[in-house]
Amino acid sequence: MNTSSNYKAQFRNRSRTVAFAALSAILLILAVGGDAHAYGLSSARAVAMGGAYTGLAKGVYAGLYNPANLGLDGYRQNGLEIIGAGARISNNSFTLNDYNDYTGAILTTDDKNTILNKIPVEGLKISADAEATAMSLSFGNIALTFNGLAATESNLGKDAMRLILNGNGFNETFSLDGMYSEAIAYATGGVSYGTSLLKLGSRQLSIGATAKYIRGIAYEEVTDISGGATTLITGFEGEGNINIRTATGGTGYGLDLGAALKLSHDYTIGVTFTNLFSHITWNNETQEHGYYFQFDTTTTDNMDDDSVVISEDYSRDIDDFTSSLPTVMRLGIANTSGRLLWAIDWEQGFRLGAGTSSKPRIAVGAEYHLIPFMPLRAGYAAGGGKAAALSGGSGFDFGLAYMDFAVSNHSTFNFSESKGLHFAISAGIRL
Repeated sequence: MNTSSNYKAQFRNRSRTVAFAALSAILLILAVGGDAHAYGLSSARAVAMGGAYTGLAKGVYAGLYNPANLGLDGYRQNGLEIIGAGARISNNSFTLNDYNDYTGAILTTDDKNTILNKIPVEGLKISADAEATAMSLSFGNIALTFNGLAATESNLGKDAMRLILNGNGFNETFSLDGMYSEAIAYATGGVSYGTSLLKLGSRQLSIGATAKYIRGIAYEEVTDISGGATTLITGFEGEGNINIRTATGGTGYGLDLGAALKLSHDYTIGVTFTNLFSHITWNNETQEHGYYFQFDTTTTDNMDDDSVVISEDYSRDIDDFTSSLPTVMRLGIANTSGRLLWAIDWEQGFRLGAGTSSKPRIAVGAEYHLIPFMPLRAGYAAGGGKAAALSGGSGFDFGLAYMDFAVSNHSTFNFSESKGLHFAISAGIRL
């Protein structure tokens, strides 16, 4: 067997091994699994209603969804949220069924084509978000909220998945273009205030704001990724560059603004801009990490030749740098009285980022009080660059104390077809 034949056989065997290992790892991550942004993940009532909560949020939750609600009659509550927690993970391509079907299996050519056809042109997007709140307090038209959030958004190009599954065919090119990744974790302490501007009978107009102190915990962003490789009959050639900046601490601020209009005893509309202004200075362990590679007609015969394969990686300290949280607008209308409550929200992010999409998302939700102390809730949301999500939940409301729980399935009523899951639980007391 000649050198070229040896090279081809080694290349195919290596590609099959890499394909199986990488696909198993990726699908394992995806199978356990957001929506357009990370705030409000821990409000189980809101999650159960698909996130349609702008016109219904009262007390502590008004600080998260629309601080202007604190200026409306009937929306002020004296209460303490003892704990709230929510987490979600989602992707835009694969379901739990896909994971069960392909993990551990010997993939045929048809299987690989089916997997690649499930990935949109823009690539495999993975989102994960989590939020926890504790001891948030509301009294009158003021709310104090304390929470911690973590969010990540990444995109693996379709070329990368093709390389994992098939290897690079001869005379084919693999490109890094279009990939991105950002992750952030931070804690906030916020003060929300709402005040009434105008009242005419049952109609009432109010405005509100939430000022937030932000404590950055960790940040990672791919600032540059480019390049690729071509597989020739004689070997490989190509080059690429990846730069990442990281930090493990920082401080900053954020400001949310909102307005609410109570049309009658039954209907309320509102609009809010979350993180209309925000700024975080990352000043602890700020570093840049880079990797560069270049190879020219690399074959099995010259792979160890330093003059043919050039690679360099580094980590170095850098100056403090700044980032901002993406601005998100919410516009909502809600029916606020009777046994059946309902709400519709339109959500629009203004840039792509960790936990945020620049594509609009619409959510609808309902709550029915068949049993007064055990409401039933359901919701649906679509858009935002994510899969559609069905949600539901319930809870126990005894007046003085309450506990809510919710689950959201990023697909249909069939959980095996889910492309993501979201769980939330919250509990508190009214004073």
